[in-house]
Amino acid sequence: MRKTLILALIAIITIGSICALVYYIKMDGFSFSWILNFLLMLFVTFFTGALKSPLTSSYYNEKGWERRGKIYEHLGINFFRKILVWIGWEAVIRKSFPIGKSTGALVNLHYQTKKSELDHLIILLIVLGFNVFVAFKFGVLKSVWLLVLNVLLNLYPIFLQRYNRPRIERAINLSKRR
Repeated sequence: MRKTLILALIAIITIGSICALVYYIKMDGFSFSWILNFLLMLFVTFFTGALKSPLTSSYYNEKGWERRGKIYEHLGINFFRKILVWIGWEAVIRKSFPIGKSTGALVNLHYQTKKSELDHLIILLIVLGFNVFVAFKFGVLKSVWLLVLNVLLNLYPIFLQRYNRPRIERAINLSKRR
């Protein structure tokens, strides 16, 4: 009951915050796109954290077409990883979720990749809805910032989690053998 109440409260606050954002900032500009993405990152992180799901769906398993991450490499995931290091995001995230050498630390990191992917997937879909709305209401050119930021802040992080997770799984299997 308490968990349901917390999740409902987070959803209500999120909707209220988005309504305020729509009311005070024009939907067809960079600032709206930027604030919407980070506002959603904040609330979706709280929501999935409160949800405490084990994330055991087969969706998170590596698919045949993803083998060895070649598709992600062709889509520029290594360049995206370099950007994350360059802007300092990698250092920030490693302070929050350090990579340990124990099996338990690797299992936790594996779970965090699933949670992060879920967070970004939820945000991607919500922003995509706004993107379509703005494209129809104000024109396609006015929705470009929503699209660009959605790709950079949500789609590529999903690719990154899907690229890293099989490597973490191999590390876990090696760690368990020792």
